[in-house]
Amino acid sequence: MQIYDLIIIGAGPAGITASVYSARKKLNFLVISLDIGGQAAWSGDIENYTGYQFITGPELAQKFHEHMRKYDTPLKENEEVLELKRLNGVFLVRTNKSDYNSRSVIIASGKRSKELGVPGEKEFKNRGLTYCATCDGPLFASKDVAVIGGGNSALDAALQLVKIAKQVNIVNKTSALGGDAIMRQKVEGAANVAVFNDSQVISVTGDKFVSAIKIKDNTGVKNLSVQGIFVEIGLIPNSAFAGEVEKNNKGEIKINLRNETSIPGVFAAGDVTDVPEKQIIIAAGEGSKAALSVFRYLAINKF
Repeated sequence: MQIYDLIIIGAGPAGITASVYSARKKLNFLVISLDIGGQAAWSGDIENYTGYQFITGPELAQKFHEHMRKYDTPLKENEEVLELKRLNGVFLVRTNKSDYNSRSVIIASGKRSKELGVPGEKEFKNRGLTYCATCDGPLFASKDVAVIGGGNSALDAALQLVKIAKQVNIVNKTSALGGDAIMRQKVEGAANVAVFNDSQVISVTGDKFVSAIKIKDNTGVKNLSVQGIFVEIGLIPNSAFAGEVEKNNKGEIKINLRNETSIPGVFAAGDVTDVPEKQIIIAAGEGSKAALSVFRYLAINKF
């Protein structure tokens, strides 16, 4: 039975950075992830990552991947972690394909999109309704679309879509758009954007594909004709597999300044944790901290 020094769960900015630091520390480690790049790969234009005045999310994710590959990082891609538990003094990481064992673990599994939870959402998923403007935006060229949400992720989606779609309708449940001021100004200044504040989606309708959403505001209910819907209402931590690790009421894994969780030997980094700000550069920094903490943990605890 092979026992790794470290298993890193996730290959977004936090997981990839942790892998680079782990490789440079000559640890015997493995990365397990469903995909490469995490939420960075879903982002549109990025103007606040140090060293790049401008870069797209997919380009930055590719840069991360190239850096990881430089060290011949052992990677199990397209595997979903189902369970993490301590067994016979080591950690068992069970995926949908196999079992792996390690002396330490970094959870860098990120977050996934929240769903609307309204009639028609599941029926029209991938039939006009999507959760990724970067992935699917080009499919809606010259069409009327709706972006659901009012924070940074919704603004990012809208800024991508204004260059592609005919009309972008933002449905925001609060009284005003949130997010970064610069992004908000760009969105509100776009000629093909309409903002519906104090509004929420109550159903999605169509035939084979989306044709409309029904929204409710202070004046009543109205139908909005759209051929595409981009759901950007927030994210849920991918932490369910770590059942024994302490979490907050949002499901985020609690960590201290050294990225230690409530279980010795289990560390966490990035958006899956309770670190207050969810940014690519912060996730990357947290990944490096977690890897350094693992190195210290393995040096102190002789196995």
